[in-house]
Amino acid sequence: MKIMGYRRENGKIGIRNHVVILPTSVCSSETAVRISRNVEGSIALPHQHGCCQVGADHDQTVRTLIGLGSNPNVAKVLVVGLGCEGAEPTYVADEIRKTGKTVETITIQQCGGTLKTIEKGTRIARDMVQSVANIPREEVDMDEIVLGIECGGTDTTSGIAANPAVGVSSDILIKKGGTAMLSETTELIGAEHILAKRAVNREVAEKLIEIVDRTEKRAMSLGVDIRGSQPTPGNIEGGVITIEEKSLGCIYKAGSAPIQGVLEYAECPKGKGFYVMDTPGQDIESITGMLAGGAQIIIFTTGRGTPTGSPIAPVIKITGNSNTYNNMIDNMDINAGKIIDEQVSIEDLGKEIFEEMVKVCNGKITKAEALKHREFGIYKIAPTF
Repeated sequence: MKIMGYRRENGKIGIRNHVVILPTSVCSSETAVRISRNVEGSIALPHQHGCCQVGADHDQTVRTLIGLGSNPNVAKVLVVGLGCEGAEPTYVADEIRKTGKTVETITIQQCGGTLKTIEKGTRIARDMVQSVANIPREEVDMDEIVLGIECGGTDTTSGIAANPAVGVSSDILIKKGGTAMLSETTELIGAEHILAKRAVNREVAEKLIEIVDRTEKRAMSLGVDIRGSQPTPGNIEGGVITIEEKSLGCIYKAGSAPIQGVLEYAECPKGKGFYVMDTPGQDIESITGMLAGGAQIIIFTTGRGTPTGSPIAPVIKITGNSNTYNNMIDNMDINAGKIIDEQVSIEDLGKEIFEEMVKVCNGKITKAEALKHREFGIYKIAPTF
C-alpha cells in the first residue's frame, strides 16, 4: 500500500518534515526554546535532564535524545548544548548524523552566552527551515510506518470499544508489512502472562515477564505496591476498579499479531511486526519513548478524554465513550463509542481507524496538531547526582 511521505537519507520514511532544536540538557533548554520562538517551522524539545545522571539513567537519556533527532519525521536538527553537561552535545549530534541528515551543533559556552547563542542558533534554524520547506512528498510504501499505541484517561469503554478497534487497525498495518508497538508496562500488570503467550519465542516471553517484574520491584523500592496505587482515581471513577481490569482492557490495543520483541525505553525495533516497549504508564513519557524508538504516528485511546499531543508525530485521539467524544469534540478525532451506541462492529471501526491513519500519514492534520499540543517528557529512572 502506498502513501505520500518524505524519504530520508537513510531510506526511512517521514510523514512530517520538522526542524528540531534539540537541547542536550536542562541548562540549554531555555535557550533552545527561544531560538525556536524566533523561527516559525522549528520545534524545540525542552527537558529537565542531560546532566548529573549516572549509569543506565544517563544512557537512557542520551539514547532518547539521539532517537528523537533520528526520528524520520525530523528533517534537520540543531543540537544546543551548554558545553559541560553529561549528555555530550557533539556525541549526540554525531550519532544523529549517522542517519545522513544535516545536524548542526552549538554550545552556549563556546558562543559566549545566551544572546550570542540565540543569534547564531536563529540563523542556523532559519536556514534549515527554508531548506526543508521545498522537500516534496513522494510515493512510498506503508510498510515503513512505525505506529505507537498509547492510552490514557481510561474508563470502561476503553477496554470494550476503543482498544479492541485499535487492535484491529494495528493488525491491518502489520499485515501490510508495517510495525506497531505497545507501551506502558504498568498497564500490563496482571495480564502479562496472557500477552506473553503471543511471544515468538521463550526469550521474548521471559523478557516481557521481566519488565513487568522490574517495574513492580522499582515501585516496591520506594515503599509502594503499585497494585495499590493503580488504577488512578480517575480510572476508578470511570468504572475500572482494579489494575488487572485495566491491564486486560489495555492489551486489547495489541491486536492479535505475534510479539517479535520487547524493547527498552527509546530502543528501535530490530525488524517489522509487533513489539512491546518498556515505558511508564505516564502518557507523555511513554509517547516520547516510542518517538525515540522511531514511531512516526501515534494512536491514543482515551475514555475520559485528554488533549495530549506530541511535538514531532501526529497523535490520533480515539474515545470509546460517546459522551466524551461530544464533550471534547475539539480534541477527539474518532468516536469508537459507535460500537456501543450504534452497534458498529469492532472490525469496521478498526478499518475506520486505519483509514484515518492513512489520511494522517498523507498529511491530514490531527486535532492535537491543529491545537499545537506538543507535550513532551523524558522518562527518568534514577535520582540526579
